[in-house]
Amino acid sequence: MNHDTQSQRTASLVAGLALALIAVIASVGNFIALEPLITPGDAAKTAEDILNSEAQFRWGIAALIVAAVLDIIVAGALLALFEPVSRNVSMLAAFFRVAYTAVFLVAIIQLVVAVGLLGDPAEAMQAIDAYSTIWLVGLIFFGVHLLLIGYLAYRSGFMAKVFGILLVVAGLGYVADGFVTVLVPGTSVGIGQFTFVGEVALMFWLLIRGSRKDFSRGEADRGHYFAPDSLVSTPIGRQ
Repeated sequence: MNHDTQSQRTASLVAGLALALIAVIASVGNFIALEPLITPGDAAKTAEDILNSEAQFRWGIAALIVAAVLDIIVAGALLALFEPVSRNVSMLAAFFRVAYTAVFLVAIIQLVVAVGLLGDPAEAMQAIDAYSTIWLVGLIFFGVHLLLIGYLAYRSGFMAKVFGILLVVAGLGYVADGFVTVLVPGTSVGIGQFTFVGEVALMFWLLIRGSRKDFSRGEADRGHYFAPDSLVSTPIGRQ
């Protein structure tokens, strides 16, 4: 096994494991720790519930921070995996995932602020609502990341083209969600919850197929292995 194959196998495994951990940790933090304590439109009840279970709320915030850190790891691992396909595009994809993570962390800070405002339920609820809004806008960056990864997957040759198509569909869903939030205040459509299949497919491919694949053979599941770098003319640095 040559060095390139080992490096890409390692990158695939790291990305797959990090994505799996994000799915678990973010779900626990959001759906189990945070959401049960938040009653939309009822600031008084929300503040009371958080005060009664403040440790649970804080653990939920901590879980989201861990998920954000794992997003950075995913960005780096996918960069290493897809760099042989197109260095420029893979770096751009990593940049957009890091940008999304930065916006996500800004959103999480609003939850921390909300804990300090529980004495004023209305102010606390505004901070919680700001968290949701900022995160939804950040999905634009995440969606662009998936569009670029979908392009790389489609052109890579070491993945079936259907993975690229599914990732592009998922990316378009998140971009739509983000722009609806920006263009239609107080509205969220949640298209991404129906188009996320590509993310799940990518995670399983990374864990099951990518971590064992012989990348050195230069042949693909389907198509050609190398894609041109013409999509982006100059390299950009990662954050």
